[in-house]
Amino acid sequence: MRRRDFLPVLGSAAAWPITARAQPGAMPVIGFFSPRSADDSADQLRAFRKGLSETGYADGQNVTIEHHWLEGRYEQVPVVLAELVNRRVAVIVAGGNTISLAAKSATSTIPIVFGVGDDPVKLGLVASLARPGGNVTGVNFFFQEVAAKRLALLHQLVPSAARIAALFNPANPAGTETTSREVQEAARAFGLQITGLNASTSREIDAAFAVIERDRPDALFVAGDAFFTSRRVQIANLAARDRIPAAYGDSETALAGGLMSYGADVSDSFRQIGVYSGRILKGAKPADLPVVQSTKFALVINLQTARLLGMEVPPTLLAIADEVIE
Repeated sequence: MRRRDFLPVLGSAAAWPITARAQPGAMPVIGFFSPRSADDSADQLRAFRKGLSETGYADGQNVTIEHHWLEGRYEQVPVVLAELVNRRVAVIVAGGNTISLAAKSATSTIPIVFGVGDDPVKLGLVASLARPGGNVTGVNFFFQEVAAKRLALLHQLVPSAARIAALFNPANPAGTETTSREVQEAARAFGLQITGLNASTSREIDAAFAVIERDRPDALFVAGDAFFTSRRVQIANLAARDRIPAAYGDSETALAGGLMSYGADVSDSFRQIGVYSGRILKGAKPADLPVVQSTKFALVINLQTARLLGMEVPPTLLAIADEVIE
């Protein structure tokens, strides 16, 4: 078990505008879309560049990566996609369900490499995992499919909890619909009552926690969503203020003071997205590249936060945790 000292994070990630680099010469261009800010995407971008380098490509040397940081502003997607399609960029990298679906709608010819949290076949992105068909392939990192497992771990962490608040992002409808369904089905199996709350802005997160403070649910389930990850310090601080045990979909929130997280290793997935982008630049067709499914998942428990909440973490959970923050 790997343990690290916990240092509280004060303040939130800096706001970065959507940016793009100018294309030098005739180098191929990759349009890289992330629903996060540049600051929050640093690890993913580093992993993506590593994957590209494994196929012989380096940003600024023989390929240009144009970065588009949405910071949760999904309304920007159609405008930026239209511009990239008009310029016939070499590859579009789409992070998240909403961006990936919009990219597929925008072009049937430019190769698209996605990273999505839901089943890409159910989303309609590909015909099958083994034979994607068309111009789209990528990685499924199971944000939505592991929702039931995360709720089960939260139930194990707080066995007395019966009323669970669940926070969803309505600006990401594809992911929210699947996660909500998975959570409700799992809740019935455990005899739990789920109350859904929506937030797609910082102010709406504050409003959701005002409801939590008023209604006093026993625990909080936060859906895996890039916007929530970008607001992880705000959410973790509000959960600590209201003394509510909460489970998250990304380890970054646990590192920022969240109680517990369970989800896929997204950085490893973006390395594979980089590899696929490089292979496409070398002439591979997306239709011939099977969708990759994440195999690395991590349970992270923040013991310092548990102590602040006056909680005892069951030894059975500590025994299976991949990381314990003390």
